[in-house]
Order: sequence, then structure tokens, then C-alpha cells
Amino acid sequence: MTGSGDRVRVEPSADVDDAATLGAGTTVWHLAQVREDAVVGAGCTVGRGAYVGPGVRLGDGCKLQNYALVYEPAVLEDGVFVGPAAVLTNDLYPRAVNPDGTVKTGDDWQAVGVTIRTGAAIGARAVCVAPVTVGRWATVAAGAVVTTDVPDFALVAGVPARRIRWVGRAGVPLERTGPESWRCPTTGDEFVEDGDTLREASPAISVPA
Repeated sequence: MTGSGDRVRVEPSADVDDAATLGAGTTVWHLAQVREDAVVGAGCTVGRGAYVGPGVRLGDGCKLQNYALVYEPAVLEDGVFVGPAAVLTNDLYPRAVNPDGTVKTGDDWQAVGVTIRTGAAIGARAVCVAPVTVGRWATVAAGAVVTTDVPDFALVAGVPARRIRWVGRAGVPLERTGPESWRCPTTGDEFVEDGDTLREASPAISVPA
């Protein structure tokens, strides 16, 4: 395991491979497992019993809650939250055996990963079915099953997951301020809706007198 000395905390019961990399200020709690070649950024929390697969990439400030399962080759950008017992899968056509009955090995399938963009949150016991991408600052509700890509700032729920609201960086549902405009009641950030997408409104441009 490579890390940043005393600034990394790994509980004795955790299993962190020598070939994994942990960033400064990261904590790996009891019974968690971080596999070979995984890279966990600075200031992350890997909760009790969580699993980080080989080669998985976590950005800075990520939080994996207890028993979250992140299978390779998932990529989580900065500030991603994965709730308790949530699962990020990696097999399009899962089988334990081949058609001829022989046991499948690592050479018999191609892993595909889930991508979670900056600031997004995955609720407790949600399942993201690879190879979906969850957009920036989006929220996946607890228990949802995500089978298609999630737009930036979307709140999705259900099985299969569907967009039910828009949310801002604070995770709070946005308030409509016009036919195509929205505002975050917490931060005051403003957004513009364009069909099935939402974008942050451009800042006002001051014009010289």
C-alpha cells in the first residue's frame, strides 16, 4: 500500500493491498477491502465492510458508506457519495459458468464499469448497472436501479430509475422560477432547462459604461 504516512488511517481489520494507493487524509474503516491497483484520492472515507475492486479510481473527498460495493473498473470523480450497501456492478451478462458448463474465469468475460461524475450521490441500497454514467451533482434515490445514464443535476428514483426532480449542488430539489428556469433555495444558484438536460446559468456579464 502506498499512502501519505501518518495522514492515512487504516483500521487493523481492513484489507488494503500493497499495490493500492491511498491519498492523504483518507480513512479505511473496519473490515473494508481495497484491492490491488485501486487508487483512492485524498480525504476519502471507505466505510466498514466496503469493497473497492482492482483498479477502481476514486477522486478526492469521496465517501463510501458501510458495505458499499464498487466493482472494477468503476471511476468515481471528486466528492462522490455512495450510500450504505449500494452496488456498482461490472458484468453485462453475468454467469457463473460458460455455455459448455465449465466454470468461468477472469479470461471469459470483459469487465465494464460505472462512472460517477463530480459531486453525485448514490443512495442506500441503490444499484448502478454498468456501464451507466451518473452525471455531475445528480442524486440516485435509495433503492433505485439505474439502467440508463443519469443527466447532471437529476434526481432519479424507482426500478428502473427515472428522473423525478432536478437538484442543485446542495442536493436540495430546485424551485421553478420560469418556464425553463430553476433556482436552488439553498445556494441561490440558477439553472436553465433544455429538454432532458439542465445546465448552470451563465453568470451575468457586466458591460462597461
